[in-house]
Amino acid sequence: MIKIVFLGTSSMVPTKDRNHSALLLKYKKENILIDCGEGTQRQMRIIGEKPTKITRVLITHWHGDHVLGLPGLLQTLAASNYQNELTIYGPEGTKKRIEYMFKAFSFAGDISLEIVEIINDGKFFENDDFILEAYNLKHKIPCIGFRFVEKDKRRINKNLLKKYKIPEGPLVGKLQSGEKIRFNNRIIKPEDVSYIQKGKIIGFITDTGLTDNCLRIAENADLLISEATFKSDLKEKAIEYSHLTVQDAAYIATRANVKKLVLTHFSQRYKGIGEIEKEAKNYFNNVVCAYDFMKLKL
Repeated sequence: MIKIVFLGTSSMVPTKDRNHSALLLKYKKENILIDCGEGTQRQMRIIGEKPTKITRVLITHWHGDHVLGLPGLLQTLAASNYQNELTIYGPEGTKKRIEYMFKAFSFAGDISLEIVEIINDGKFFENDDFILEAYNLKHKIPCIGFRFVEKDKRRINKNLLKKYKIPEGPLVGKLQSGEKIRFNNRIIKPEDVSYIQKGKIIGFITDTGLTDNCLRIAENADLLISEATFKSDLKEKAIEYSHLTVQDAAYIATRANVKKLVLTHFSQRYKGIGEIEKEAKNYFNNVVCAYDFMKLKL
């Protein structure tokens, strides 16, 4: 199961209800933090998420509303004797900016970091369970969007195992890995006792003008989390500042065959999300507006 926790849903200026940008993706032993706006670790404390459980940090870009919480988070991890090596992924220039950060602040304690700069579009991490991809977006400074792709899994039907009288053990393991077996003088294929469970896809787009890579991030996503900084009547302002409107986000979701769209990164000019969500539903039916501490499960 994949869990999404929205820790901050405002844009450049926070409001009394919306913190700066941050999102936590929880999957098995992974706790992946996407952006780390000011106050992120306090948001985690409020909702009961431990900063020391974070395994990776994905930085979309180095505007302050997306990263000003990073020094405080690293200080907390260092002071808490964080035992793992924290990997931070970000756009070109991330290594130099983190070097500057350590020169600017005096940190108590040590923390082991791996810094990975993402230059090219496509896959940048893979393990047995999922793939992480990044795609360059169109903003004032280098900015990337992310795509989490859960791998397909073969699931064993225990009732069918009983039908063929296959005992638990190595034979089931072979079937699980896609191999056929011989049992009781017959060949049993994996598809005879199992099925393929399609992996979930989550796209994350923030701080960008419309670009083809938005569609690549969103393609066939079960969930697309997209900025919608402005309502559509401020299209010219969105273009000026390289942001998306509500209509832009809905266009991406429609073109890319997205199942569910969640909007976030709202301008402080909007006192509530009701008016944004009402407009969004004119363009895309299965859409909601995120709010701080909202949780989703896939």
